[in-house]
Amino acid sequence: MIIVTRDDPRDPQATALLGQSHAMMQSLYTTDECHFLPIDALCGPGIAFFSARRGDIKLGCGALAARDGYGEVKSMFVDPASRGQGIADAILRALEDEARGLELPYLRLETGHVLHAAHRLYQRHGFAFCDPFGDYTANPASLFMEKAL
Repeated sequence: MIIVTRDDPRDPQATALLGQSHAMMQSLYTTDECHFLPIDALCGPGIAFFSARRGDIKLGCGALAARDGYGEVKSMFVDPASRGQGIADAILRALEDEARGLELPYLRLETGHVLHAAHRLYQRHGFAFCDPFGDYTANPASLFMEKAL
């Protein structure tokens, strides 16, 4: 069974997942094209960080950043050996539940243009492509998506 709970990104297993995520993003994109939050920022106010585990092993993570008028999905990552098991779906549902609890009207996200599995995940959950939002600007490496809650 997959269990998704609020977590501390400084937990060693969570930090390891985030390290894998950051390394993957840095291997695919330039520094200017990487928009992940550092671990310290994930501990800041307005950020709800979640991890998914099976037993005592953390297999994935994600965060919700409460912004002015929307929630932003950040730091979605599942260990490559555990993909295809519904872990990302469970994390995304927890983030959406958190956003609804905060009465945020939209979920938005930025994702990389070559992360096709992520695009399919978000579309399955009702996200549609949109224009850049917040401090983001249009660039060839980023795609933007949103979902009305």
